[in-house]
Amino acid sequence: MRRILSFSYGLACYGLFVLTFVYAVGFLAGVGVPKSIDSGSSGAPGVALAVDMLLLALFAAQHSGMARRSFKRALTRVLPAEVERSTYVLASSLVLVLLFGLWRPLPGVVWRIEAEAGRAALWGLFALGWATVFFGTFMISHAHLFGLAQVWSRLRGRPAPEPRFQTRGLYRFVRHPLMLGFMIAFWATPEMSVGHLVFAATSTGYILLATLTLEERDLLAYIGEPYRRYRARVPAFVPRIGPGARTEEFVGPAAAGLGSSVRAPGRGE
Repeated sequence: MRRILSFSYGLACYGLFVLTFVYAVGFLAGVGVPKSIDSGSSGAPGVALAVDMLLLALFAAQHSGMARRSFKRALTRVLPAEVERSTYVLASSLVLVLLFGLWRPLPGVVWRIEAEAGRAALWGLFALGWATVFFGTFMISHAHLFGLAQVWSRLRGRPAPEPRFQTRGLYRFVRHPLMLGFMIAFWATPEMSVGHLVFAATSTGYILLATLTLEERDLLAYIGEPYRRYRARVPAFVPRIGPGARTEEFVGPAAAGLGSSVRAPGRGE
């Protein structure tokens, strides 16, 4: 019975993530959703800015806090280990739902592109960013990343397969293609409002800080020398062009993560 419950829980958490991911695209594009980043009542600008910053801070605290090894150990004392990752995905999705619902728009135009060619190019970049995020998850272990592999293995009575440190696809050119995709999607818009700018700038700052400090510190601690060599050869976000732009494919035991091809144990996988 526990296996069935864990599997059902994992599927539900994954389903909520898919809905949240799709809504996030519409939220930033202002298309197909009841409330976007620039819609709704803002109220006093100072209050709106404070609310938005608190929402972004809440997401950052949840996303990084639940990824800590100490939190994972505490969580698995009260929940089965196989649903730890699904719980992380659930919490991330719920915090995003809260952000979407409570976000206060900040009016004011930072830039507006009128030329059709320019607008098309920026929407193309927007789509490319989200595509990079989505397809990048399949270049590592999509099922493990979102908790499906763990609950499926538990349902079958088998240990979850350990993802491997690999640098295929986009990971041959940048260490954090998923985070690069997010940043592209956040900034690529033909109409940048003040509120959208706050979202993009704050999110980008968090991505850079969390990825280049917490994330890479844990990867170095867990993977060791192979990741050190990988980091020396491959840039974090901006691909190198020309000779030496590619790197050999490393293979070794590791756990899949959100920001890179591997994640150290206890980082919320």
